[in-house]
Amino acid sequence: MANKIATRKLGNQGLEVSALGLGTMMMPDNEESVRTIRGALELGVTMFDTADIYGEEVAKGKFGGNERLVGRALKGLRDQAVIATKFGIVPPDMSNLGHPAYVKKSVDASLLHLGVDHIDLYYQHRIDVNIPIEDTVGALADLVQDGKIRYIGLSEATPEQIRRAHAVHPLTAVETEFSLWSREVEDEVLPVLKELGIGFVPYSPLGRGFLTGQIKTFEDLPADDYRRYYPRFQGENFAKNLEVVSLIESLASRKGCTASQLALAWLLAQGEQVVPIPGTKRLERVAENIGALSVTLSEEELLEIERISPKGVAAGARYPDFLEMLE
Repeated sequence: MANKIATRKLGNQGLEVSALGLGTMMMPDNEESVRTIRGALELGVTMFDTADIYGEEVAKGKFGGNERLVGRALKGLRDQAVIATKFGIVPPDMSNLGHPAYVKKSVDASLLHLGVDHIDLYYQHRIDVNIPIEDTVGALADLVQDGKIRYIGLSEATPEQIRRAHAVHPLTAVETEFSLWSREVEDEVLPVLKELGIGFVPYSPLGRGFLTGQIKTFEDLPADDYRRYYPRFQGENFAKNLEVVSLIESLASRKGCTASQLALAWLLAQGEQVVPIPGTKRLERVAENIGALSVTLSEEELLEIERISPKGVAAGARYPDFLEMLE
């Protein structure tokens, strides 16, 4: 029998999920990953985040690998899990990915990959600026009506895009990078979500692993690790960012928790509508992350975190130039 952990409501349409989800993007397609997903469910995690573009064979043009992994892991456990997936990134040609015909083709492919009859939360992964968002969300609304998806989300959307989309059909969640070193959403996005009653799902809540304190040198990254190309992990940026992490680790040590737990607890304190989705391949990390739900930050501690990790503290851009499309 699965454990019970704190839950939160995403949006105002009725979706309730564990206060921490699990991001599966970096999981290899193997049995350890299956055990991690199933183990996370046993520990009380109910929301699992994937996308049609995640998977080891995307470079060969084969989509849906990670969705197949998630579907395989949750087979027979479907009624206990909330599955979130996404459509709308096909590099290098990003045109017409918001077209209603593409939306409906994509959802059918994802349903097949996952081996399910409906998707709980379906996101537009990146907004297609060539297609009116009203057309895209209109197609998603049709899919809700058809029973193929239950709730609608956007990823990396602007406040204006969020408002326009929400006017067509209520959004349940917006997913965007948010952590102690990526705080851009605080100024405009979070206030709009709170106003409209839309949930917020931070991806990379641990700064792509940097905020865990486990990465001390550039050489700690495996030779084939994608993070080696990211500006925040390179040269002087790496050294400056490491100084911030050291301060976070020091506070976490005094608090009696890990740096990861402190970083996640800070995110959880940003609003009841916030549900981070830390990604990991290892079940012990899932258990550690869940421990963040027991960490309560005082006003003084929140002020100290603000001092050591203010907006704009991270050195370097979020993405390398060749991934500018993901901005």
